[in-house]
Amino acid sequence: MKSVLIASTLALSLLSASAFAHDEHALPLLISFNAPLAAAEESTAAPEIKSADAAAVSSGEVRKIDKEAGKITVKHGPLANLGMPPMTMVFRVSDPALLDQVKQGDKIDFVAEKANGALTITKIQAAE
Repeated sequence: MKSVLIASTLALSLLSASAFAHDEHALPLLISFNAPLAAAEESTAAPEIKSADAAAVSSGEVRKIDKEAGKITVKHGPLANLGMPPMTMVFRVSDPALLDQVKQGDKIDFVAEKANGALTITKIQAAE
């Protein structure tokens, strides 16, 4: 009886592994996790805001930059992706190098996200 149970368990395990290996979604998922890492290693340039980020892009004006604290104060329009109205507030930045791209008074386009419980700017560029 034990050998039948063990054989059945082994057969189910092999069938599950085989089904997963042929899953059309498995390979793209692996690629999507690995591709950004390779791109990040190759480039030290700050990330650009692309059309894929369009729904998360907000506009604003830099009011203050605190490089030591890694924070920026922005008077911004609505943050649609976060459901926030226009206001002036302090954001953390995901990478301190982002603060070197702007100065006080600049009009900016940026992407803000909630990361580890804090509102964080992940991409920023001067407005066109």
